Amino acid sequence: MKTADVVIGANFGDEGKGLITDYYAARQGENALVVRFNGGAQAGHTVTTPEGRRHIFSHFGSGSFASAATYLSRFFVCNPLLFLKEQKILSAKTAIPTVYADARAAVTTPYDMMINQIAEEARGHGRHGSCGMGFGETIERNSHAEFATVYGDLADRVELKKKLRHIRDHWTQKRLQALKVAALSEKWRERLASDAVIDNFIQDVAAFLQATRAAAPNMLAETKQKIVFEGAQGLLLDQERGWFPHVTRSHTGIRNILPLAEEAGIETLNVTYTTRAYATRHGAGPLPNELPQPPYPRIKDETNVVNDWQGAIRFGWLDADLLAASIKQDLSDNRSKLRLKTGLAVTCIDQVEEQATYFADGLLKTAGRDDVAALLQRSTGAEFLITSRGPSRAHVSAA
Repeated sequence: MKTADVVIGANFGDEGKGLITDYYAARQGENALVVRFNGGAQAGHTVTTPEGRRHIFSHFGSGSFASAATYLSRFFVCNPLLFLKEQKILSAKTAIPTVYADARAAVTTPYDMMINQIAEEARGHGRHGSCGMGFGETIERNSHAEFATVYGDLADRVELKKKLRHIRDHWTQKRLQALKVAALSEKWRERLASDAVIDNFIQDVAAFLQATRAAAPNMLAETKQKIVFEGAQGLLLDQERGWFPHVTRSHTGIRNILPLAEEAGIETLNVTYTTRAYATRHGAGPLPNELPQPPYPRIKDETNVVNDWQGAIRFGWLDADLLAASIKQDLSDNRSKLRLKTGLAVTCIDQVEEQATYFADGLLKTAGRDDVAALLQRSTGAEFLITSRGPSRAHVSAA
């Protein structure tokens, strides 16, 4: 029976998906294949190895330290500029395993990033919480066939240059008008008009193609590697189930995984919904039970630094009822013959005090730090439980 592991964020992102993906991949090493089934370069999945190497994974699968290859699926959005930046940083830390890409994977252009940033600046205090990397703008543009760009288009440099000019000359103005951007600063006018933007991007695309491999159409079905599906963002940021407009243009749960798993001939998915022992959100939008400061003094987050687009990371008490409802709703998408074995991973338990605080049944409750994970498992109905009391796979335990 062919099985695969799945890692899904159960909240607003930043739950520990990188850690759990690395944990699963390390059990297989180079015999693992990490499949990115949603999102794009805006992901920030932190992995720290037992010996202390640390990296925030965006394009590359979080199993890279464990020698697992990466597969960028048709539901992933490639960003050549940011891929190359990450590759340079990561190559100083490890030998980078092979990265495969589906020919149908969408590709972000510099214009998507510029439109994204222009729109967020124009929103002022009404920002949506975007990372400013053009992910949602890429999805929007690719919904119009005339302007779409995918990985399979990148090899023809002549046609790519024509397409980029067409996007610049016709799409950008149309899109900015739709976003109700009334005027552009001189800085943005110059950048949008520059031919160097196109020439530099084409050079980046050439390097991106050299660093990746086009995946065969039947690769997932034929691979002998153990597949680990790595999700980006979290269930509460899903484009259809989050609090609009503070969502991502992506399905963050099992919906994208199901067709990929069926194509791969997988019969059972071990789905691990991941959460910290407290709630976080980086970016604008609602955060239930939000607190004015971190809930525990030992909390330390080196990944989610303050930035111009999302501000500072925010904290709150974890809501067990919301967690259970979100997982139940996500599982309702499975109308296939796939067997789903559901589990829960609770991370950052080491950052909690002896008495942990959380919401359940609409009430603020406390429990012993070592009891919270089991309580959450019961409330969600998870079949298995994984806990983490530290930053690396050496601190991960499976009940």
